[in-house]
Amino acid sequence: MTRFTSLALAMALALSASGPSSTNAFSFAPSTSRSRGAPALTFLGNVGNNHDLTLPNTKLHMSTEGRSTLNRLPESAVEVTITAPGTATKAAYEKAAMECSKAVAIPGFRKGARIPPQVLENAMAARGGRNALKVEAIQSLLGQLVEPALKDEHGLEPIGQPSLTVPAEDLADSFVSGEPLELVVKCDVWPNISWKEPLEGQEKPYTGLQGTYKRKPFNQERMDIALKDLRDRYATLEPMDAGSELAMGDACVVNMEGFMAEEDGVTKGDALPNAASGDNVEVILGEGRYMEGLVEGLVGAKVGDVRTIYVSFPEKLKDKTLAGKKAIFDVTVQETSHRTLPEITDEFAAQVRDGLTAETLMSELRKAVDEDDAKEFVPARNRAITGALAERLEVDVPDTLITNQAREKFAMMMTEMRDNGVPDEEIKKQITGDNFLKYKDIVKEDIAKDFRVSMAIDEISRLEAIEVPDYQIEEQMQNLKKDVQDSEEFDEAAIRPKVETTLLRNLVMDFLAQESNL
Repeated sequence: MTRFTSLALAMALALSASGPSSTNAFSFAPSTSRSRGAPALTFLGNVGNNHDLTLPNTKLHMSTEGRSTLNRLPESAVEVTITAPGTATKAAYEKAAMECSKAVAIPGFRKGARIPPQVLENAMAARGGRNALKVEAIQSLLGQLVEPALKDEHGLEPIGQPSLTVPAEDLADSFVSGEPLELVVKCDVWPNISWKEPLEGQEKPYTGLQGTYKRKPFNQERMDIALKDLRDRYATLEPMDAGSELAMGDACVVNMEGFMAEEDGVTKGDALPNAASGDNVEVILGEGRYMEGLVEGLVGAKVGDVRTIYVSFPEKLKDKTLAGKKAIFDVTVQETSHRTLPEITDEFAAQVRDGLTAETLMSELRKAVDEDDAKEFVPARNRAITGALAERLEVDVPDTLITNQAREKFAMMMTEMRDNGVPDEEIKKQITGDNFLKYKDIVKEDIAKDFRVSMAIDEISRLEAIEVPDYQIEEQMQNLKKDVQDSEEFDEAAIRPKVETTLLRNLVMDFLAQESNL
């Protein structure tokens, strides 16, 4: 059995008290998107103060076709009037009586025997459940009729907790088994998107978004390094004249024999492993390419020279037995060459890739450097995009969705307070229905904005056929699994949809960034 802390229980009670009344306790669990299937209908019975009776979700095989009318209300809510036929009220009432007979013990009747409904009603009334069977029959009718009426007759997706405009307990006074019954129900439904007219010069309502965000200027230093690296890869070698001395920028081929340095730094110790020595090793004389001291020790050397060079291995060397150590190399110069770096011309660009020109090469290189540098500012960019996107569509956000999100945020806030050392008793004082409603008012607009953006992103991904490649999802899932020490705690079925949603959002944001004026 799940155990709850007193703090968790207090939070649950406060949050449930701030929601819709439990008198008509049945609900449609909201899905995050229409494409993820119809919400499920859940029925929770309540027959009295001392006895609970939950009817199985048994179909009564009734049709609602042509029996409901609908009025639209603000915030994506509707009021639907449903007429349950006499056959349906009779079946629901008899079902309630049958289930109640199994659940309660009444003197004079053996357990499980069919007990007359009036006897059951009197027995339940004595325990505080007046009209209990009728209330359960009404709840059963709602569980069977509301979803088909909204979905099949009106093409709407119900979400949240529908509520009778007249409480079931009051409606039970006029309930007659076998007679038609009119039910008036208020329910939130999944909203529709209404895009605004495209901006001037745009064909689509979500392109050309305008906004601002701060980021660092273009990193010219990184551009220069990237350009030099590219030119280095296409450098040409020309043998040097006999007797010519090596200079920075030149290249040579050497034989290297290495030794660990003793404590004095100049006496040769044990020979280095073969991986640190070798013959016919190409060395390019450039700063920061090799262990400290090697390049500097070769400047001015000629073919045939043998030099003793003192070096220091980098602290971050993968081989920890050599990292940060000093060594001595006997280096014999075998060949020397001048290196010439190509100029950025159309001919060179075509060598890098067919069809490139000097201009397009520089443009692509600049874009690659900028995109890599811009990753740091993606969150700020996305905030600018979502702010502009939220203004491009009209969506009535259901109160059900706002309430559910506010509950999650409120619970997280209480958890953070506890993590920050606030005593449980102090936190419990904050967890009240009134405090939750005040908090909901504060976060309502932000939640509504986030929901509008989420709906817009789902719709844009559909319109633009943006999909997340399976391999990207798998890569992300594998990375997450590595971070989880206990594999039993990794709920792949629950995590995978969240990963896919996050990756899809990123792809849509990248698309919008390319189509925006930021």
